[in-house]
Amino acid sequence: MMERINYQHLYYFWVVAKHGSISAACEVLHLAQPTISAQLAIFEQAVGSKLLVKQGRKLVLSDTGRAVFHYAEEIFSLGRELTHMLKGQGSERGLRLNLGISDALPKLLAYRLIEPLLSLPEPMQIHCLEDKTDRLLAELTLHGIDLVLCDVPATPASGARVFNHFLGESAVAIFGVPALAARYREDFPRRLNGAPFLLPTANTALRRSLDQWFDNNEISPAVKVEVEDSGLLKTFGAGGSGLFFSPVAVAGAIQSQYGVEMLGIATGVTERFYAVSAQRRLKHPLVNTILEQAQRGVFGLLQKPLEASETQNPIAGSILS
Repeated sequence: MMERINYQHLYYFWVVAKHGSISAACEVLHLAQPTISAQLAIFEQAVGSKLLVKQGRKLVLSDTGRAVFHYAEEIFSLGRELTHMLKGQGSERGLRLNLGISDALPKLLAYRLIEPLLSLPEPMQIHCLEDKTDRLLAELTLHGIDLVLCDVPATPASGARVFNHFLGESAVAIFGVPALAARYREDFPRRLNGAPFLLPTANTALRRSLDQWFDNNEISPAVKVEVEDSGLLKTFGAGGSGLFFSPVAVAGAIQSQYGVEMLGIATGVTERFYAVSAQRRLKHPLVNTILEQAQRGVFGLLQKPLEASETQNPIAGSILS
């Protein structure tokens, strides 16, 4: 392993990774392609690992490459701030939070959790990355993300040493545009048999609970659309394509923002929400603010301790752990 970083080589690597190809980096750096390729090869040899690998015609980052790229982002961001400071322009960097948000997590809920940070007096930078939970957890272990917000806890099967922080849980309700709500509200929930529904995809925790709820209530839904992204699902719902499910914890905001009405509660169905970190003891002040907001504000009295099966999980913990 290298004993000292050659920052010129690191910079070349960072530009190539940022722009996606050596040819694009050539235009930025005003260097010939053989020069950059040779410098990258020297840097990878010094690091002792491939940082960029070919995938078709594109260059993509390896696992080590992603970790190095995240550090390079921080290093050169600090360099820009130093330049501004020396020119008398000051710096408004403040705290930086890289936040991963699962695409299955209700976006209104994610906003409610992040919203308190926006009113803090200290300058900060919040970077939100939305993706599938497993991909976000991979970035978390590479220190590219500080915290992942998701609807399922990380499990030992993820292969990563991470820690779950229970945020809270909420009952789930059914929503629809006024015309659909009026049509299916009477004799709820039996009237829902054959009703048009917009459902999350089968690989989500909520969908598994909903399928069980349909079976228990002898309801055969007419599934119009299956959507993994919760925000897109609500957009379909706002257009009148069908009924959809969402947490009661954000019912008021959903009705106001999407122009829909709540038909009723899906009794027995709940959604649980987690924050996943790479450390058991959290030190990032913005992360602690998010967890405190969940504990005191968003979920309030709906919050309860983890079940025994989860507390026995070696990678699971509570908010207070």
